[in-house]
Amino acid sequence: MLALNNLTVNFGERYLFDDISFTVNPHDRIGLVGSNGAGKSTLMKIIAGIDPPMEGSISKARFVSVGYLPQDAVVDSDASLYTEVESAFEDVLMIEQELNEAYEKLAVTDHTSEEYMELLEIIGELQHKQEEADAFRLKSKIETVLLGLGFTMDDMVKNVRAFSGGWQMRIALAKLLLKEPSVLLLDEPTNHLDIESLQWLEDYLRNYNGAIMLISHDRAFLDSLTKKTCALSLGNMEIYAGNYSFYEKERVFRKELMVNAKKNQESQLKQTQDFIDRFRYKASKARQVQSRVKQMEKVEMIEIEDEEDEIRFHFPVAQPSGRVVMELKHIDKSYPSPTGENVVYRDLTYTFERGDRIAIVGVNGAGKSTISKIAAGVEPFQKGERIEGYNVIVSYFAQHQADELDLNKEVLQTVDDVAEGEIRTRLRSILGSFLFKGDDVFKKVKVLSGGEKSRLALAKMLLAPANFLIMDEPTNHLDMRSKKVLQEALKEFDGTYLIVSHDRSFLDEIVNKVLEVSHNGVKTYLGNVSDYIAKKKIEKKQLSVDNAQFKKDNPKPETRNSKPEVENQKIKGKSETEKSKKNPHQLKKKLEQVEKDISYAEEQKATLEKKMGSDEFIKYPLKAKTISTEYDTVTKKLNALMEEWEKVSAEIEN
Repeated sequence: MLALNNLTVNFGERYLFDDISFTVNPHDRIGLVGSNGAGKSTLMKIIAGIDPPMEGSISKARFVSVGYLPQDAVVDSDASLYTEVESAFEDVLMIEQELNEAYEKLAVTDHTSEEYMELLEIIGELQHKQEEADAFRLKSKIETVLLGLGFTMDDMVKNVRAFSGGWQMRIALAKLLLKEPSVLLLDEPTNHLDIESLQWLEDYLRNYNGAIMLISHDRAFLDSLTKKTCALSLGNMEIYAGNYSFYEKERVFRKELMVNAKKNQESQLKQTQDFIDRFRYKASKARQVQSRVKQMEKVEMIEIEDEEDEIRFHFPVAQPSGRVVMELKHIDKSYPSPTGENVVYRDLTYTFERGDRIAIVGVNGAGKSTISKIAAGVEPFQKGERIEGYNVIVSYFAQHQADELDLNKEVLQTVDDVAEGEIRTRLRSILGSFLFKGDDVFKKVKVLSGGEKSRLALAKMLLAPANFLIMDEPTNHLDMRSKKVLQEALKEFDGTYLIVSHDRSFLDEIVNKVLEVSHNGVKTYLGNVSDYIAKKKIEKKQLSVDNAQFKKDNPKPETRNSKPEVENQKIKGKSETEKSKKNPHQLKKKLEQVEKDISYAEEQKATLEKKMGSDEFIKYPLKAKTISTEYDTVTKKLNALMEEWEKVSAEIEN
């Protein structure tokens, strides 16, 4: 389907890759791996046609399309979210435009003329193309992808520029997924996704019809999706017939074979050289000596990538804290917004105890970073108390910490300022584990990239003695090896920590609790992130069963004001009504949400009714069909919401 033929890219004497070739087949699931600077992103840009190779070529079948998502994708547009993502269907929208133009011509053309008959044929062909492109399901496809990536229905009308960098990446990803290219190239697609969006993306990509090649530092993501691994090293590419975990094991096995082969090669070369040295000046052996000299010149030396030194990082020892590390009591936190007050927490109470190793998870915007900032003491709140326990020393890392670095200091000096004791003798090794190698440690902070500054801020934070670590997305700019160093250090850390992250393979080995943050508050799950995901699936399944049981046991009231008699209701198991009695606040919130949905659906219905009353509705039959289909869908949705409103209202009255 797509072939790379003898690709070479070099910078002077340094080769990113030299004469590499491989093929991408339909439905391939490829993980592209290698150390930082090995050329992974460069190779993707070449495959995408953004950068040309210095030598070699890429050949692909005529029908093959390639889509590429860079690491920091930004969408530059003044359109609404929905309109911008809809532009992914440029071909389908063009067909619709051509159809409208054809209908306009048809309306003013003599129906007995030859041109009229030609227009009818053109319209028939365009309608056939629309059906092939599944044009009538565009709206459903767009909403499915956007909601799956964490957007809400209210976001659909927002201007694209109103979204932050992480959400911009999701917009670019949504457009790319909807285009459905034959080959999908994804460079770190999980960087700005929360756990729920990540789960959705995994499921979506698992069922994707084309081929996928991805770069990721999320090991669990790679293991879940890939079936082939391409490893870049020393300018060469090796292919492994398995996921990342398979690659790691097989790489060790191949390395052993290479080491043995190199030893044999060196032994043979030594024997040959000894023969040459011994008989170099003996006339009777001159021909054999020359033959061996030529043999040695033709030998291709086996190269083995140098193993990087194993770095073990230990946190500086701090005095132990008391049993209760921190208490958050009755915290109210809100931010001002154009529509009023955006409430993040209402009456939040939580206690962190010594030895807690907590992962904070939840959808974006639910308040994960906010709770970490409140715990760190860097975020004010309107009401409540933040009480530090006995002898607690807090150390906090967030992405914006990089902005607080002294730009005029060197990398090494920055960490030396906070390091204490024997660890100062190993600062260069520790910086190496955070990808500052060689002369990089003498760079001024002001010349570092955003990712480099973030890694330096993390290293600086970890070198200061503390017994309560608070980290917000610490692994975003780390490679696999750096994450392993940090992970091992956290395993041995004897204090308390909470980490905001979506990286399951990083978290699973080091956390013993998961704190789920949602708009309803916080909830604790014992175990690691994989345990949490499994429990959430069980909860969703149970909720579905409970809802079905509730509908069975509670017929819909005849009128909005009717009050079913509780005495005659036979509720089996844990019905939704029982839960509602225990959670009146949740019921009220649910009613508010239903009312918002009703308002939105009524606006949609009114807009469609306006379109149905326009001249275009009569003039363009195909467009009319689309509008009618949307109108039926919205009407059904509105009726269902009204039923839901009646049900929730009745529960509140009970």
